[in-house]
Amino acid sequence: MLNALIEGALRNRFLVLIVTTLLAGLGIYSALNLPIDAVPDLTNVQVQVITEAPALSPLEVETFLSFPVEGAMSGLPNVEQIRSISKFGISVVTIVFHEGTDIYRARQLVGERLIRAGESIPKGYGTPTLGPIATALGEIYQFQIKGEGYSPMELRTILDWFVAYQLRGVPGVTEINAHGGELKTFQVELNPDKLSEYQLSMTDVFNALRSNNANTGGGYLVHEGEARYIRAESQVKSLDDIAAIVIDERNGVPVTIGHVAKVQAAPMIRAGLVTKDGEGEVVTGLVMMLIGENSRRVVGHVKEEIARISKSLPPGVTIEPLYDRSRLIEQTLGTVLRNLTEGGALVVAVLLILLGNLRGGLIVALAIPLSMLLAANIMLATGVTASLMSLGAIDFGMIVDSSVIMVENCVRRLAHEGGSRPKLDIIRDAAVEVRKPTMFGELIIAIV
Repeated sequence: MLNALIEGALRNRFLVLIVTTLLAGLGIYSALNLPIDAVPDLTNVQVQVITEAPALSPLEVETFLSFPVEGAMSGLPNVEQIRSISKFGISVVTIVFHEGTDIYRARQLVGERLIRAGESIPKGYGTPTLGPIATALGEIYQFQIKGEGYSPMELRTILDWFVAYQLRGVPGVTEINAHGGELKTFQVELNPDKLSEYQLSMTDVFNALRSNNANTGGGYLVHEGEARYIRAESQVKSLDDIAAIVIDERNGVPVTIGHVAKVQAAPMIRAGLVTKDGEGEVVTGLVMMLIGENSRRVVGHVKEEIARISKSLPPGVTIEPLYDRSRLIEQTLGTVLRNLTEGGALVVAVLLILLGNLRGGLIVALAIPLSMLLAANIMLATGVTASLMSLGAIDFGMIVDSSVIMVENCVRRLAHEGGSRPKLDIIRDAAVEVRKPTMFGELIIAIV
């Protein structure tokens, strides 16, 4: 069968040329769409369950959050390992699945157990949620929000409600993590003396705040052919609205939140901060990439979106990049491509010199780009990224090994037999002669 294929290829050179051209074109398309990164992402298939519980100690987080979540996730199919990290105010449980498990199927299985996990956690201690669809290598872009005359709380508010909100819409971005600054909250600081004076308790204040911060509908009235909708609007919109909430009344006079407490905008209690270059506290954002995306392309979209966002920021506020994955990718690819180009040129030169035949040397040299284009098809189909490891491992000596043996034997037989027989018959016999050792050698290389 192999002999027939070789003879058919020799006699139908035009058909072989067309097939080779089509495969090369497909390889070029695959190479252009191949995910590019600096290093391959070797992270296993894992899903994280995050539960926040402010003010709980690590021991309490382990007891009331991590342990119930781990118990709820036990028994899931294809689970290889379950581990957890319990820190002050936060629990992170990682469920590792066997290699080959679809990440979205794994997240679905974990999501189905979240209800059971939530029921196992004491009320008010936190709600378990799924972590982002990202890996440890998903950190592709980091930036700083700067603004002269703006407080850390104002910068953090701009990041959370304006910059991060728009960046989450960029294709390939799964999450924007905010670090530093002060998270803006509306705080009600109660005065114990005032509470005692009005004979009120903290429960009365909590109930008043909870029941007076909601909107509701009341149907509609038809008047002269028009429908007028009835609504009760009690959603607070400012600090004054909070201060005006009525708790109770004394002698016909309403007692409001403002009578017994100080209402102000203040930061939430923090467990850390971010500093940079000794300049003091800064506010930064970290862009997380979706699993399996092309990091170089996603970073490009992120920078384009940041350029658009920068035009609409408040006066004096700017976005300064701190880490850009595309720079690392460009430097890595530059090194790899330079090595590949120099190595390929050296191999071609050696082939031309040793074979002593210009046509034979060019035929062998063509095996280099054709093999790489074929590899690009397989890499794209299997999801292997073009990185320092996958491209840097290319050995042109291995690629042209079988081609050198085949062409060299053909050149030798043509030189020895001269014009005694048709050239196609000589080339066919020469190819058949070395087909077994050539194939055996390629199989050894593939296995290694």
